[in-house]
Amino acid sequence: MTVTNSVFTILLILSFIAFGISVRRLINDLAVGKPDARFDNIGERLKRVVSIALAQKKLLREPLAGILHLAIFWGFAALIAAVVESIGEGLAGHFSLAFLGKTYSVVTFSQEIFCVLVMVAVVLALWRRFITRVKRLQVDKHGSLDAVLILAWIFLIVSSLLLQNAARISLGQYHAGIHYPVSSNMAAIFSGGESAHAWEQVFWWTHITLVLGFLNYLPFSKHLHVLTSIPNVYFSNLKPRGALKPLNLNDETVTKFGATDIDDLTWKQLLDGYTCTECGRCDSVCPALNTGKPLSPRKIITDTRHRTMEKAPLLAAGIVQNESNAGIFSHTLLDNFISEDELWACTTCMACVQECPVMIEHVDEIVELRRGLVLNESRFPAEARVPFENLERNFTPWGFSHSTRADWAQGLDIKTMAEKSDIDVLFWVGCAGAYDQRYRKVVQAFSRLMKHAGISFAILGTEEKCTGDPARRLGNEYLAQMLIVENVETLNRYNVKKIVTTCPHCFHTLKKEYPQFGGNYDVMHHAEFLQQLVESGKIKISNSKSLTLTYHDSCYLARYNNVIDPPRGVLGAIPGVTIVEMERSKDRGFCCGAGGGRMWLEEKQGKRINIERTEEALATHAETIGTACPFCMTMMSDGVKAKEAGDSVQVKDIAELLWEAVEA
Repeated sequence: MTVTNSVFTILLILSFIAFGISVRRLINDLAVGKPDARFDNIGERLKRVVSIALAQKKLLREPLAGILHLAIFWGFAALIAAVVESIGEGLAGHFSLAFLGKTYSVVTFSQEIFCVLVMVAVVLALWRRFITRVKRLQVDKHGSLDAVLILAWIFLIVSSLLLQNAARISLGQYHAGIHYPVSSNMAAIFSGGESAHAWEQVFWWTHITLVLGFLNYLPFSKHLHVLTSIPNVYFSNLKPRGALKPLNLNDETVTKFGATDIDDLTWKQLLDGYTCTECGRCDSVCPALNTGKPLSPRKIITDTRHRTMEKAPLLAAGIVQNESNAGIFSHTLLDNFISEDELWACTTCMACVQECPVMIEHVDEIVELRRGLVLNESRFPAEARVPFENLERNFTPWGFSHSTRADWAQGLDIKTMAEKSDIDVLFWVGCAGAYDQRYRKVVQAFSRLMKHAGISFAILGTEEKCTGDPARRLGNEYLAQMLIVENVETLNRYNVKKIVTTCPHCFHTLKKEYPQFGGNYDVMHHAEFLQQLVESGKIKISNSKSLTLTYHDSCYLARYNNVIDPPRGVLGAIPGVTIVEMERSKDRGFCCGAGGGRMWLEEKQGKRINIERTEEALATHAETIGTACPFCMTMMSDGVKAKEAGDSVQVKDIAELLWEAVEA
């Protein structure tokens, strides 16, 4: 073994030991979190890794940035063979993968092409960050320096490999040609002989040292996602999208609910913190942040990482609070890192989760922290007290008497389940349909459409209670579960099989969260139900409308449940209706501002979210704004009034528009 081999062997061993120590530290830090069963359904998890982590389909939702990242990612993957060869050479003096035959030629060719692609991608990435100055990439000084360091490091790794290959070609160690398409054209810069040999050694050492250094720097960088993104995607949530995890409120041994610090979160939520690369895609689509609220989804996750790095090593080592670490233990994630205002600004629209390329679950953590505030300390915005009290007394967040819940149906000859339980469909009216004067017109129109189509249906009437969605999203899990359990008992007593509702929040909760409590039903939103009735010919459209319309997607329909085409199918079936899409639509639609319990909270900071969305709708010059959600209807109607556009623009539900086309 030569001196070079000996030096390299020592360097390699020290690098692997240091990396192993870092990995062990990270795993120990994650072990501080609560258990979370994420080891099931291996096949589905592997498929998700292929499509999201390897094919990077979520990154490609933003084409230019996605292509640049894809080039860098696969460029690194293609360089694995070169790294293996370099390690083999360092240990044995002579090592090559040439024994692979023709496959080796493909490997060397692809390596060189990817090296160029990576270099171009790095330059363009730096251009976007510092020249074009893409807003979401403008982070703090430390984050920008880290990004520059990583990008420069990557550039030097691939360029040193090309220069090493070029020097070897000039020395006759490699054959120039198509197998080395880039370095063959670079070989002329070396004159051969001792000079070329010296440069070959310089570039070999530079390349392998940069690779080993990069490996050991990652655990201390925000680019740790290079190592954690694939595991994070693999362990991402396979439960129904957007369904909150229930708390076991009956466990008498539990003294604390929700979260106030990192050891209240799960290991997967801590892994989310380590995986965030601060790309800002979540921030760029957040309705709260983009209208001047204090919430930054990116900050929520990076704050979690910073707190984990601060406290988890002490907990993992079994160190208890003493004078030297009192400051660390007295801190909490809540209050010292993340403020109440940040948490209450969230509309739970799921846009951040939708756009995150590494499957970070921002909304679940935000709700868990809300639970910590509400259940442990009774800390919540003053305005939330009213809906909480109304839900307890009247089973609705609004201050109406429960006895009037079915008054909207007077004169429509609609039976209750108590009167007629042998029906095909239960119509879940929801609190807005029951009490809101404007939305009553929607549920009445939908009821008439079902009668027109010959559907056998009934309502629960005064036996129906709020689904618990507002309380649950506001962190009051105790109140939510009380309502859920009572509703499930009622539904199961009537042996309900199929439910249809006009409210996306009721739809989502009944469909995806009631099964957690023994309520398993076939649940449809009225957009889906109406589309089926139209397509089957059960609804006969007799009137045409000359109307230009833009449709506003409810977050709980489009993003939470992928109900995107049905409402457009219903509207498109009406003769004379022309649909013009807003700039942000479908699963990229901008929130109305009412989700996550925000319907009952005041917007005290920044621009109102519904005004932002209304302005986008008005910019289409449509005569009507179509909705399929009571919250969206209220927020868009208020926005139209605020913009003084009420004389020229109407806000209508798809059921109203369809009934107008059916009514003789």
